[in-house]
Amino acid sequence: MIPELGNFALLLALSLALVQTIFPLIGAVQKIPNWMAVARPAANGQLFFMLIAYACLTYAFVTNDFSVLYVANHSNTELPLIYQIVSVWGGHEGSLLLWTLMLGFWTVAVAIFSRSLPQITATRVIAVMGFISCGFLLFMIFTSNPFERFATMAQVPLDGRDLNPLLQDPGLVLHPPMLYMGYVGFSVAFSFAIAALLGGKLDSAWAKWSRPWTLVAWVFLTLGIALGSWWAYYELGWGGWWFWDSVENASFMPWLVGTALIHSLAVTEKRGAFKNWTVLLAIIAFSLSLLGTFLVRSGVLTSVHAFATDPARGVFILAFLGVVVGISLLLYAWRAPTVGIGGHFKMLSKETLLFINNIILLVACGAVLLGTLYPLFVDALGMGKISVGPPYFSVVFFWIIAPLMVLIGIGPMVRWKSDTFINIFTKTRYILFISVALGLLLPFAFLGQDGLVVFPGVAVAIWITLLSIQHWQHKLIFKVDEQKKVRKLSGAFYGMFTAHIGIAVFVVGVTLSNSFSIEKDVRMEIDKPLELGGYSFIFTGTKTIKGPNYNAEQGTFQVLQEDELITTLHPQKRFYWTKQMPMTEAAIDWGFTRDIYIALGEPLGDSAWSVRVYYKPFIRWIWLGGLLMALGGFLAVMDRRYRR
Repeated sequence: MIPELGNFALLLALSLALVQTIFPLIGAVQKIPNWMAVARPAANGQLFFMLIAYACLTYAFVTNDFSVLYVANHSNTELPLIYQIVSVWGGHEGSLLLWTLMLGFWTVAVAIFSRSLPQITATRVIAVMGFISCGFLLFMIFTSNPFERFATMAQVPLDGRDLNPLLQDPGLVLHPPMLYMGYVGFSVAFSFAIAALLGGKLDSAWAKWSRPWTLVAWVFLTLGIALGSWWAYYELGWGGWWFWDSVENASFMPWLVGTALIHSLAVTEKRGAFKNWTVLLAIIAFSLSLLGTFLVRSGVLTSVHAFATDPARGVFILAFLGVVVGISLLLYAWRAPTVGIGGHFKMLSKETLLFINNIILLVACGAVLLGTLYPLFVDALGMGKISVGPPYFSVVFFWIIAPLMVLIGIGPMVRWKSDTFINIFTKTRYILFISVALGLLLPFAFLGQDGLVVFPGVAVAIWITLLSIQHWQHKLIFKVDEQKKVRKLSGAFYGMFTAHIGIAVFVVGVTLSNSFSIEKDVRMEIDKPLELGGYSFIFTGTKTIKGPNYNAEQGTFQVLQEDELITTLHPQKRFYWTKQMPMTEAAIDWGFTRDIYIALGEPLGDSAWSVRVYYKPFIRWIWLGGLLMALGGFLAVMDRRYRR
């Protein structure tokens, strides 16, 4: 009965989504206030029924209702309660339900916080979001219904097939919701852009309304990507933080365009320039979010992250993607030529540098998109199967993005409208010298000649950091009648400052970790030490332990430095009963400047094991940089201008 109630709630949510789309849009065209007023109640009602549907599916998981096909495929009576709850989004159908539920939350948030907007604008935004909800609800109900039951009771299993062991980890609790909040959040920027196109008013007002929503979406997507990277690092036992997997790329591409969008929105809001460009970026960002949904759920690629292998689902999403992108671009082609150029600026100005910044980010996104889709096109044309791996992405992406690192330091210091090379050189010449000098001296002092390979990354990080600090000082302190005064800076400024420092920290982490990580796959025998990275590793044996739904062989490794015990690590080799699947659980001793990482392989006889040991310098700085970037976005959202 409960699953049927959930299914009925989905049908009611779809009905309200249709009402939310059709009547307000007609009301906006015909200037009928009562019809426009339907938008907010319909959005609230849609969210209410989505919550009921989600609660019903959660109840089915917690009560082990294996008559529901989705529950039988992704749960088990031995599964701990916390994983039964989060199993709701552990597969295709449930994750789609979570996606649509979050879209409902975003829509209601816009409905609540947009009361100061002109009614016709708010109505159009909410109606466009209703249209997106319609697409995903139709997709869920007709091709991916999480409440589908077995045809007969004889088919109902006594127990479920269990949740994928890869997902039985605290990372599942945080990573997908954060990622989906970012994906779905770009629908708000998209809806504001489409509303502006429908109204024919591409002025700075819509950019100001859209900017905080875009920042919030970008913050969630940044956190989601960082959490996914961290999860893969410690859970998969491979010791890396980014593999350029196709599904990783599917989340990274909207992030790149979203980063360009938040910079472009700033220019449109402050200077009235980039109006057409900003609208186009909003369309592209959300279109890439839909493309990511297609890649993950269509079965066109194989990945540990991918959900579905049903081609019918892929066709539906591809058709929906075509409708959304097609209508958006037609509207853009209709309205864009009527929009003026906006604020004028010289060749050397903050606007120009931000435009170059956006071009670089789009080109980088295009390179990632090409590497991700090219193998699919080759396969579709019957030209064989090829793979595009990390070597392509690492080299191509690095050379595209390298100039951006220089611009990040200079950009904030350049004046709006017009500046001069002399003024910029005067502000940056000493820092240029210091950055080059320290970029050479610091690695050489600590690492000798080998340290010189990290000169570009270290120098760029110092460049960004010092210029950011100098810019903060210049903004903070000013003179009035030869007296120094302290200016109160905005949340947006501190957000930019923190995010740019986060980029510098990230660059240091990537540079040092990629250059000086040490890895060994070795046979380890009891009490025979291994020397690696200035540490001694002593294997003292294994013992069998029992988990809630698995057995594990747990190793014990003592880590010593100069004969002093630093830590004891306990990696595991788990075997999940239901899935009949082995899993590696790495043990990590982390520090501010290094990680020591051990993963058990296979037993080799005579109490010996194959073991993978890593020394990872500064790898934590990668995720620290991501957190600082997200914090920067949060500080910008907190700017009091957006709370009025």
